[in-house]
Amino acid sequence: MARIASIQPRKQRRFRYNASIHVRGAFLHATLAADLRKTYGKRSFRVITGDTVKVLRGEFTGTEAAVDKVDMKNLKIQVHGVVVKRTNGEDVPRPLDPSKVMITKLNLKDTKRVARLEVKAE
Repeated sequence: MARIASIQPRKQRRFRYNASIHVRGAFLHATLAADLRKTYGKRSFRVITGDTVKVLRGEFTGTEAAVDKVDMKNLKIQVHGVVVKRTNGEDVPRPLDPSKVMITKLNLKDTKRVARLEVKAE
């Protein structure tokens, strides 16, 4: 993955906004729970729809639920039950940054994802 050498915020933002799809996937990683870390030998993994996550920061700290949607454009995730009220009383999903959640249960329906998990870090 390409790393940007500059520490200037404007260049950091530009890199994230203009990143290609395979680089954006790296921005969607979240830490794994202790038991998953021990099982797979990885510290973090990409969040996908169907994973169960625990919110670690913010107003919804401690909430554990499934991921409903992953927004590749804005690099955010939506967790079931994490909603805010609009002024008209309507509930809308609150987008969360993947770095603020911890994966507690993985969605293992995809065989390629399982194979990726089995690759040990060197």
